Amino acid sequence: MNELPSRRLLLGAMAGGALATFAAGGAAAAAAPNAAGAAQTYAPPALRTWLSLNSGWRFHKGDVSGAQAPGFDDGGWTSLSVPHTWNAQDGADGGNNYYRGIGWYRRRITVPAELAGKMFFLQFAGANQVADVWIDGAHLGQHQGGYSRFRFGATANLTPGRESVLAVKVTNANNSDIAPLSADYTFQGGIYRNVSLYAVDKLAVRMLDYAGPGVYLRQRSVTATSATVDVRATVFNNNTASRSLVVRAVVTDAGGTIVADRSSAAQTIGANSGLDVVQTVTIANPRRWNGLADPYQYSATVEIRDAAAGTVTDVVTEPLGLRSFSLDPATGFSLNGRSLGLHGVNLHQDRAGVGWAESDADHTQDFSLIQEIGATAVRMAHYQHDQKDYNLADATGVVVWAEVPLVNGTTNSAAFRASTQNQLRELIRQNYNHPSIAFWSIGNEQRSDDTATNDLLASLAALVRSEDPDRISTYANNLGNDAQVASHADTTAYNKYYGWYGGSYNDLGGWADGLHKAEPNRTFALSEYGAGANTAQHALNPSGYSSGFHPEEYQSLLHEASWKQLAARPFVWGTFVWNMFDFASDGRDEGGQPGLNDKGLVTRDRATRKDAFYWYKANWSPVPTLYLTSRRWTQRTDAATEVKVYSNAATVTASLNGASLGSRSSSDHIFTWTGVTLRQGTNTLTVTASIAGATHTDTVTWNLAAS
Repeated sequence: MNELPSRRLLLGAMAGGALATFAAGGAAAAAAPNAAGAAQTYAPPALRTWLSLNSGWRFHKGDVSGAQAPGFDDGGWTSLSVPHTWNAQDGADGGNNYYRGIGWYRRRITVPAELAGKMFFLQFAGANQVADVWIDGAHLGQHQGGYSRFRFGATANLTPGRESVLAVKVTNANNSDIAPLSADYTFQGGIYRNVSLYAVDKLAVRMLDYAGPGVYLRQRSVTATSATVDVRATVFNNNTASRSLVVRAVVTDAGGTIVADRSSAAQTIGANSGLDVVQTVTIANPRRWNGLADPYQYSATVEIRDAAAGTVTDVVTEPLGLRSFSLDPATGFSLNGRSLGLHGVNLHQDRAGVGWAESDADHTQDFSLIQEIGATAVRMAHYQHDQKDYNLADATGVVVWAEVPLVNGTTNSAAFRASTQNQLRELIRQNYNHPSIAFWSIGNEQRSDDTATNDLLASLAALVRSEDPDRISTYANNLGNDAQVASHADTTAYNKYYGWYGGSYNDLGGWADGLHKAEPNRTFALSEYGAGANTAQHALNPSGYSSGFHPEEYQSLLHEASWKQLAARPFVWGTFVWNMFDFASDGRDEGGQPGLNDKGLVTRDRATRKDAFYWYKANWSPVPTLYLTSRRWTQRTDAATEVKVYSNAATVTASLNGASLGSRSSSDHIFTWTGVTLRQGTNTLTVTASIAGATHTDTVTWNLAAS
């Protein structure tokens, strides 16, 4: 989570490297009245120091004996910055032979002398899949699991003002004790998210609570007139003597005005021990987090005060979006007491060129496209995503399904069970305060419905209830309506690929109706549906596809039929297209694109929005949309064709080579002109429409080869 405010420093790669201060720290700030009797504002003091460790690394692909030793010679290694993965290229070229093994990272680190007396914590936002960390040859620990954040205490290992060597060994080799064992995507290795160092006071909010924020905001009740929130601060005293502790909880609106302010009574916290302090605050007439319509957020700040010294020692600020939600078997999902259709996409952390090592700008672009299409929800499959994604969902109002990385197979062992439970606990604690998250998923597409698998899923559902009883647990099932694996979570979703992996794309509505009729009190969603598309392959109204031929037009036809059926069935509480973007799956070789799952609505490089993207935009987004389909099919061999447009206009007019084709009206966002004949050579097709009082135009050029 945010764990701010803090001082932000960029730590030089080498001893004596440059230090650039981005934001200065501050003394404890008290609430300041604007005027006598007026509302008070609050600016939390910046007491923590955050040091970026992204630059200055040296990397070697493969195992090296003794590379953790501070005197090891890494002069011949590759210089790079993280985020980084060694599978950005070979993980998406097909053959299922990408490198899965060990990689070593080393960098020098000098903590500023001014931080003497602080506690130090190394933080890795994500490293796949097992990471061992050393400082000056001392092993800080090992983290298992490729998607969650993790921290190690480093106070005893770092001396301010003195250079140390940080060494990290990462492996993405197959490991039968860690989920996921397999999945339809490339398991990219490396330190593929940010690395940093925190410096905090010895009396502080706990840093080692599964790398969570240490401040947890439980929304007990949220209505239009009042919101009641439990603010739980997990405090740890690293001093050798006990302290007298006061905890202050302050809630401010987006403008910094205090709307709730409460301080605990002084209490004693023992030396080298922890203490949880829970305070209940009430916000009158709250402005609620209301999805795309109004994703409003408050801020909740916890101050830790050493009562005897009279000083604030630590401050943590977390986002607070006040909202309530529920499921109904007849009307689906409700947010703040009003029905909200959850229609959206699945999201993977992958893009061309960089693989999993996406930048903040990459994540921002992804959410910009998700916003553009008009999605109200996103399923972050099949694992915990970078914090940037959840922050963007909070800010944009997109409702989130968050998921533990339990995919396909399981291992019937205590180690696998413990590791999977640990990854779920990390997912929940690290993301507990994100208002966008409504669902915790306990898994996806287990291949077996046996006792061991069901026992594991039952334990995960119980863990969700104990960690966060206020959110909804869910599961993505592909073993049939009556599979036992679908019985553990609060609600169940289904992965159904009618028209792609069997059946017809016209079967989707019948399946949903049958399940709803058989079990009218069950809530359920469609967690995956879709079809592949190569933007360089085309056919006029194709009736199907083949392993080597994924015409863009077939994907469009499947999504047209699917969404029409889903839009008419509000009892399906959520629908999630698979997938928002094409992504690396090195074992695939289909549609003329080896190493790729091409079911995305946007290409892996984010350069091309496929036709189906605009189908959903015309249906989901209020933004004026006018789009000519099959636009990339520029070289034609048949004169007879069809013109199809996706638009949220009422009427669209078309012309070919300056001659009118007439106007069409539509109630389903599809406008079609049949019996169109192209001339040899260049053909210019233009469509126009008036939307919200403005005229919009779209044009394509098709070339017909000489017969």
